[in-house]
Amino acid sequence: MTQLPVTEADLHAYVDGLLPESRRDEIEAYLAARPEEAARLQAYRNQNDALRKLFNPVLSEPVPARLNAVPHRRSWMLQQLAAGLAIAFLGGGAGWMLHERVGPQAELALAPASAPANVQRVASLARQAAIAHVVYSPDVKRPVEIGADQEDQLVTWLSKRIGSQIRPPKLGKLGYELIGGRLLPGETGPVAQFMYHDVAGQRLTLYVSTEQAQNKDTGFRFAQEGPVNVFYWIDGKFGYALSAGADKGELARIATVVYEQLQKT
Repeated sequence: MTQLPVTEADLHAYVDGLLPESRRDEIEAYLAARPEEAARLQAYRNQNDALRKLFNPVLSEPVPARLNAVPHRRSWMLQQLAAGLAIAFLGGGAGWMLHERVGPQAELALAPASAPANVQRVASLARQAAIAHVVYSPDVKRPVEIGADQEDQLVTWLSKRIGSQIRPPKLGKLGYELIGGRLLPGETGPVAQFMYHDVAGQRLTLYVSTEQAQNKDTGFRFAQEGPVNVFYWIDGKFGYALSAGADKGELARIATVVYEQLQKT
């Protein structure tokens, strides 16, 4: 019998547990002969697990009473949004689509209805940074758009798009080296993400936004977003969020160094 070619759709179905049993042995043999492909699929599987941990608490939250009182059409739209959310993060490689669909809505739903808009916006910084972290940090082949070997080009490009000069902190003394960075869509404009790793391969991301520029709250805050710990703060026109799987104490130490370096730039 002629063996069918292995497609990208087959690989994603394998990761998601949707592949027919008749094809599983073929895919596993294919991956056994291709360690790089196997590592890529494991990264997708880890990403899916992280997204589930991050968003399952949101899906299980009760609908606020104020939303139950809206007209029937709005209620139907909310049901569609919830369904879209579930479908998006259960599909392999759908992490950023998930952010675009439910980013602001899901984040604001977590804040008390009575919270001032600026408090909600500052709190959303941690959630957005955590989403970006779990989507991109597991990527084996292309976790960043521009690598650390082209740091000057990276700084010029991101600074131009953000509209302000930004430069990644140096964290070598803490055991973290820059991998590179990328541009991401925020709620109202572009944001930047710098990524680092240590010798064990653990990754750390710094999310830089100018969307919180009107907030005066500059204190350090800590959030635990599923499997991701986040320290975030506002400084002048910038909002910063440092995300990693590291424990709170270690991340606080790194955040302090990052803050001190940024003050000097």
